[in-house]
Amino acid sequence: MQIVRDRITIDELKKMSETMYNSLVKAVVDVEKKIMAVDMEMHADGEMVMLEEEGSNQEDLWGINIHPELEGDGLIEFDSMINIRPSQGNRTRNVDNKDVREKIKQIIFKLVVQ
Repeated sequence: MQIVRDRITIDELKKMSETMYNSLVKAVVDVEKKIMAVDMEMHADGEMVMLEEEGSNQEDLWGINIHPELEGDGLIEFDSMINIRPSQGNRTRNVDNKDVREKIKQIIFKLVVQ
């Protein structure tokens, strides 16, 4: 697992995808700190590291999948069990709030470079 605070390349993500899921890299994004954890077996593992080691707040963490072979919006898949949060109005594995999805996109497009 790696914490990305500055930048990570598509090539690095492609290598990560080969060792785990062969088409995607799991990530947990902190929408307030604008950092993410990448390359874990389960989103919950990344969530735990972000909470315990990075001091993130639970409500700021969202699980996504990054598809390094795709471009644009196809790069990001909003799908994780950690996203199910009825207390925040999110009742699905998706990120239902349009504003939160947009924050995640902005963070990913800043951190992931070609």
